[in-house]
Amino acid sequence: MDAVLTCNRSLLRQEVLARRNSLSSADACLWSRGIQAKVSALDCYQAARAIAIYNPVQNEVDTGSLLDHALANGKKVFLPRWLTHEFGFAQITSRSELAIGRFGISEPINALAPTDSDKQNLLVFVPGVAFDIRGNRLGRGGGTYDRLLARLRGRPRFVGLAYEFQIIETVPAQSWDCAMHFVVTEERTIDCSMNLRRLSAGSTEN
Repeated sequence: MDAVLTCNRSLLRQEVLARRNSLSSADACLWSRGIQAKVSALDCYQAARAIAIYNPVQNEVDTGSLLDHALANGKKVFLPRWLTHEFGFAQITSRSELAIGRFGISEPINALAPTDSDKQNLLVFVPGVAFDIRGNRLGRGGGTYDRLLARLRGRPRFVGLAYEFQIIETVPAQSWDCAMHFVVTEERTIDCSMNLRRLSAGSTEN
C-alpha cells in the first residue's frame, strides 16, 4: 500500500472524526431527522422490499426513524450481526429482536441471513467518516464494512448517510473500497452515478 495514501487517509479520518465527535446532541439529532426524511422520500427506498441498515456509534447519523418506518411498511430489515469470525447481515421483524452484541452495539439476536431473493436489489445504508460526490467512502479504518458489503451478491445499492461537513472534494480510494450509489446529507441527496457520468464527460471534452 502506498505510504502517502495511507497517511492522507489517516489524517483525513482524524480530522473528520474530531469534528463529528464534537457535534452537539441537538445538532446530531436535528440533522439525522432531516437525513432520514430525505431517505424515506427516495424512489429507491420506497420501491425496496428489503433494506440493510446500521445501528449508529460515535455520533454517526442516526437511523432509528428509518428503521421504524421500514418495519412499519412491511420491508424486510437486516442489520449487522457478529457471527463466528466476522460480521454478516441478519433479519429482524421488530426492535425486540435486538440486543447488545459483542462490541457494545445493538444487533439481531437471531442469525436469519438474507436469501438470494432478498439480495436482489437490496438497499444498503452505510455509515462512513467521509464521502465524496463520486461515491468514494472513507471508513473507520478496520475495513469491517467494506468486507461486509463485498460479500453481498445480487445487485445491492449502497446509500451513504453523512452530515454535510463529511462531504469532501476527494476521498483517496483503494481498490477494495465499495462505492456508494447515493449519499444523503441534511442538505442534499447526491446521485454519485450521475456525478461520475458528468465528470467522465467533462474529462473527455478537455
